[in-house]
Amino acid sequence: MEDPARELLASLCADLRLLRTQAGGPGLRELARRAGLGKSQVGAILAGRVRRPPDWRVVAALVEGVRAHAVEHGRTARLSLRTGVEEYWRPRYALLEHAFEHAEPAPEVAPRIPAGRPGPEAPHPVPAGLPAAVPGFAGRHDALATLDDLLPGPGNPTPTGALAVVCGPAGVGKTALAVYWAHRAAARFPDGQLHVDLRGFAPDGRALDPSDALRGLLATLGVPAPRIPATLDGQVAAYRAALAGRRFLVVLDNARDAGQVRPLLPGAPGCVAVVTSRDQLTPLVATEGARPVPLRPLTAGEARELLIHRLGKDRVEGEPGAAEEIVERCARLPLALAVAGARAAMHPEFPLAAFAAELRAAGGPLDALDGGDPGTDVRAVFSWSYRAVSPAAAGLFRLLGPHPGPDISRPALASLAGVSPRGIAAPLAELTRAHLVAEHAPGRYAPHDLLRAYAAELADLHDPPDVRDAAALRWLDHLLHSGFRAALRLQPGRTRIALAGPRPGVTPEHPADAAEALAWFAAEHGVLRAADDLTAGLGLDTESWQLAWVMCDYLLRQGHRHEHHAMHRSALGAAERTADPGATAYAHRGLALSAAVLGRPDDARRHHGDALRLFERVGDQASQGKTYLDLGGLSEVRGEHAEALDAAERALEHYRRAGHRTGEARAHTAIGWCHALLGDQPAALSWCHRALDLHRSLDDREGVADTWHSLGHVRHELGEHGAAADCYREALDGYRALGQRPAEADTLTRLGDEYRETGAVGAARAAWREAAAVLEELGLPGAGEILARLSTYAD
Repeated sequence: MEDPARELLASLCADLRLLRTQAGGPGLRELARRAGLGKSQVGAILAGRVRRPPDWRVVAALVEGVRAHAVEHGRTARLSLRTGVEEYWRPRYALLEHAFEHAEPAPEVAPRIPAGRPGPEAPHPVPAGLPAAVPGFAGRHDALATLDDLLPGPGNPTPTGALAVVCGPAGVGKTALAVYWAHRAAARFPDGQLHVDLRGFAPDGRALDPSDALRGLLATLGVPAPRIPATLDGQVAAYRAALAGRRFLVVLDNARDAGQVRPLLPGAPGCVAVVTSRDQLTPLVATEGARPVPLRPLTAGEARELLIHRLGKDRVEGEPGAAEEIVERCARLPLALAVAGARAAMHPEFPLAAFAAELRAAGGPLDALDGGDPGTDVRAVFSWSYRAVSPAAAGLFRLLGPHPGPDISRPALASLAGVSPRGIAAPLAELTRAHLVAEHAPGRYAPHDLLRAYAAELADLHDPPDVRDAAALRWLDHLLHSGFRAALRLQPGRTRIALAGPRPGVTPEHPADAAEALAWFAAEHGVLRAADDLTAGLGLDTESWQLAWVMCDYLLRQGHRHEHHAMHRSALGAAERTADPGATAYAHRGLALSAAVLGRPDDARRHHGDALRLFERVGDQASQGKTYLDLGGLSEVRGEHAEALDAAERALEHYRRAGHRTGEARAHTAIGWCHALLGDQPAALSWCHRALDLHRSLDDREGVADTWHSLGHVRHELGEHGAAADCYREALDGYRALGQRPAEADTLTRLGDEYRETGAVGAARAAWREAAAVLEELGLPGAGEILARLSTYAD
């Protein structure tokens, strides 16, 4: 048997094994029943012992049985069923049947999982990040054939240089083509499909930085945030390692230049990349072997077909002259035709001649959609939708033009417009119906880049600078006050900063609990980064350091250590420019936290010292208490337990002076912990039990978990291992509920130690395994030491 046929046969066997092991997949007995085979025959096939032509018919029967099971139970096996079983299996049937008919008996095919198919233990779902395909796609047959040549197949099993550049003017349908083809080819890439909007020609001029794109791709590929390298070179290496030996389709949309694209190319056989750009990206063609796929306006026939998809055959053929004029005045550009078609579809009672007359009378081309025909005015197409909405909706649309965020939530839109959350509903509904904005995720909105540019032009024409500036400040105020409330939900015991009241027209959001706060931060993360850029660009120094305070706890919980450091470094400069010592102190403390988690204890101690001196100057007792607690933690890491106890006692004094009850409780816990480290367990018990009562009375769940953790250590030192395990289980429940992953790993490790001491070796190994998994996921040290314990204590 030829090598390609052997590989495909092994691939079939591996796929069958994969389907069988998936949750809810058919068992061995079910496979045999469906195929009309014996269990021993099925076992032999799955082991790879398939050699002779008669065995081909056995394999075919087995595969048909799997297909029947999948159809009956609605299974969606990752390897084939997402786009249909037949699309996956038919070409493999044909090739294998031909190979078996003409082959001599061959050596046994060793079972293996081919490159591109991770085993069933893969911990992350298959990425499927393609946007929705454009409905009514028409034409582009030559371009689709060129892209099809990139696909692996019998004559090209592992293509190299599998890269295409789809280029052309704005509005010509580059993205529509790439996404349509990607959906059509998705089944050929069982490991997943990735999509990135590089914003190369965004109206605000801020193209997506390759490093930001790589962070998003690595996160999609399952790399935890703490393990994503800080440098671009490191991110490129991690990205290509994640794709190596696998089959991915990568769509890089709206690229600015070759330099933006190169770090994002897979660089591995079996993967295919498609890039779209207004630029020809000639360097990629010359040096990377990219296949150019230049797009021009549709042919008249293709454009007419597109209109038929949108409006129906009877309507287009009923007014052939008007339809032809619409096609030509839209320069046969797909985007313009789609908008024109939407306008006509919304008014089925209007004749097409009326729309053609509107195009004929319009003037002033939209630069991004100028097809080169002086008589074509695509801006007029946008104006159709704009003129049809109410003044309130039109004003809201114009405000979205200069808005810097990648998208915006419904509540933030209300503040941007200066209206109530109820008052935003009607104009927003108008804009979505008119397709001037899209709800790309539940409750989140954004106009297309070209519509954003059009909105910005309208804002320049109709809205004075002070109106635009006031809207931007309301939006920033909304994020700041909503984020302030969310930050306090995550960490109720934080020492608070003083915010000025919200501006008139701003209605902040109020997350109800820590879970809602985490969800808010996750949704607004990219928007908050854009807001941080805006504060720097407008010289809003106060808002800059306050945003850093808002983001501090969330970024650390999620492992965004480097972003946390960069934001607080900028915040320090902004705070110093305000000449506000309290603000500068907060920025120093934020940098100290970053330094600590990045493993720079000397920098952390220096910044904490600067913060402490400034807090003393302004008389902020609570913040001095928090800084002493942090300094005590640094002393503890260095083994200076007496110094740590002294810092905790100083913290308690300052919290008491401030009347900060949560801080007092935290200081009690810290003092108890330090006594335990110094060997005075009775004192430790006394302090910790007082702390536990205080935390409970204040409903401080994190403080309760911390104190149970300390009590677990005390009970361990007293030799009360059963009681210690009880304490650690209480702490573990609290940390899990709060999403405190590093603390969860530490508590699991200690819980496993207590199980070992009581002779429950199986429970100990289970706890240790889970702790090691958490540490590895977060990229934190200590997993190796825990795995060594597992090797010592056998099951």
